[in-house]
Amino acid sequence: MPRKVRVLVIDDSASVRQTLTSVLQEDPAIEVIGAASDPFSAARYIAKEVPDVITLDVEMPRMDGITFLRKLMAQHPIPVVMCSSLTEEGSETLMQALEAGAVDVILKPKIGVADHLNESRERICEAVKGAAQARLGNRPRPQPFARTVEKKLTADAMLPPPRPSTGAMARTTETVICIGASTGGTESLREVLQALPSNAPGIVIVQHMPEKFTAAFARRLNDICEVEVKEAADGDAVLRGRALIAPGNHHALLERSGARYHVSVKSGPLVSRHRPSVDVLFRSAARSAGSNAVGVIMTGMGDDGARGLDEMKQAGAFTIAQDEATSIVFGMPKEAIARGAAMKVLPLGRIAGEILRLGAMAS
Repeated sequence: MPRKVRVLVIDDSASVRQTLTSVLQEDPAIEVIGAASDPFSAARYIAKEVPDVITLDVEMPRMDGITFLRKLMAQHPIPVVMCSSLTEEGSETLMQALEAGAVDVILKPKIGVADHLNESRERICEAVKGAAQARLGNRPRPQPFARTVEKKLTADAMLPPPRPSTGAMARTTETVICIGASTGGTESLREVLQALPSNAPGIVIVQHMPEKFTAAFARRLNDICEVEVKEAADGDAVLRGRALIAPGNHHALLERSGARYHVSVKSGPLVSRHRPSVDVLFRSAARSAGSNAVGVIMTGMGDDGARGLDEMKQAGAFTIAQDEATSIVFGMPKEAIARGAAMKVLPLGRIAGEILRLGAMAS
């Protein structure tokens, strides 16, 4: 039987340590090997047994989480999932954590709110299991864990019924780029977007992140990229030189009005266990843009986006998957490749160039 993912929980709140431990241990693929109140206590645990993953609070006594993370990445890299309460200030700090080497971010669960806790449980466990598969430098990946197959909704839950076919979809002069990513995607997206010029094709992105974190993520990217990067709002136009990031806890759909495209931001159920879901974006792009679209699936755990990328391909879109060597977690791209959904498999460093090449072909 595959070895469980061993987790060390670090948080200065006793109640949060207890809740996170309880949430994680309900997953049969996860074992919590310890819970520490600060980095100094955590170091004693690590000296005895090195965990596969650490969940790390941001604000702690004696040493804050960001400082500890930087020391850890420099001395003994271990996949880290950062934890924070839902605040604007906290989201900015977590952007620093991702840049410092954190694999993912999660919200601390709201104690006593049953529905939220159930959704948090799924997100927390998926984040930890995804982090366990992350490639940090030359660190070997642990053996695959046993996956619990759970019923999950498809993008049909969010998409309107398809309209009767009126023949091949007319091309416009513009290409729309749709990108999906999850674990490890924040830094991978930064690399792609920083390589694009100010007249790059319009882009819509789904990155699995909690709400408010996507706004901070978009602001940070906007500061360092030539393209405009913003968190998508309902009705935002998809324009050259603009990248729209689906807001956390909402789905983003690509829609067409005449020759122009815009995004529709909607609430709704988890799709492929996520909200926002890559499948929702990709499948809406297949219906609204057809051969005018390019689909790109990047690093991440699970299979969100694989079906949607295949639907884009069938609708005439050009489709790309990130290769294994440059993926932090080769889950989502692998599933898409296995379906035959990816027309090209590219290393991260070549994706931006391919986007520009395909955009130039359409103009």
